Amino acid sequence: MYLSPGHSEAMNKRLEAKVAIVTGAGQTPGDTIGNGRATAVLFARSGAKVMLVDRRLDSAEETQVMIADEGGNAFVFAADVTQADDCRRMAEECAKQYGRIDILVNNVGTGGEDLGPVRLKEESWERIFKVNLKSMYLTCKYVLPYMERQGSGSIVNISSVAAVCAVPMLAYKTSKAGVNALTHSIAMQYAKKGIRANVIMPGLMNTPMAIEGISQFRGIDKEELIKQRDGMVPLKGGMGSGWDTAYAALFLASDEAKFITGAVLPVDGGQSAKIG
Repeated sequence: MYLSPGHSEAMNKRLEAKVAIVTGAGQTPGDTIGNGRATAVLFARSGAKVMLVDRRLDSAEETQVMIADEGGNAFVFAADVTQADDCRRMAEECAKQYGRIDILVNNVGTGGEDLGPVRLKEESWERIFKVNLKSMYLTCKYVLPYMERQGSGSIVNISSVAAVCAVPMLAYKTSKAGVNALTHSIAMQYAKKGIRANVIMPGLMNTPMAIEGISQFRGIDKEELIKQRDGMVPLKGGMGSGWDTAYAALFLASDEAKFITGAVLPVDGGQSAKIG
């Protein structure tokens, strides 16, 4: 369940000597692996020292154990990234532990109780924007000064194809479009300072947050939900996995992408390419 496809020892040099913060590095309990956990594990396998940030410390600790079992270097930090003080302390602690911050992966998000413009509750709108968009503004706010002093850094924000596709989730879609805009603004403002910022837009993924979360919210059997979602993906094989998001993040975070900034990368099996 946790071994990434195509893993080889040759990959271990791609982030050598890099320090990465991954928010949402734990995950919702489930049968598969989430984007944040997969990214943290893959980064550690690729040579990075990883700060594992999550509101639920026990879940981040599970990720740490997986990394430690493979000989990787990681430590956990409990934080609510919708809170400015937590984000400030997060950046300070990473610099204290590892001396620098090379990579920030913003992976925290939510979409529950998003029922469209009429049925959507005002408090749900505010919560979704707080988790999906405000959190990324705050983490960037406190990490960017460290990257600026170094003269380098890579930010990878996890958005969603919902930002560009027709979906009935008003607050989720609008907040994810905001993530894309936020990232573009940071990329342009900080390009001359050697800091890159890019977005990944995952499509339909077989992750615990998607499958377990939607299954409970809609009251639908998990296997039926998986079948439905697989059938909506143009590319043969159905939904993607947390590893697909993680490999995209690895590329964008690495020096292989040193000439890429302000990019929006769909990882969606062709879903966002459908017209008509």
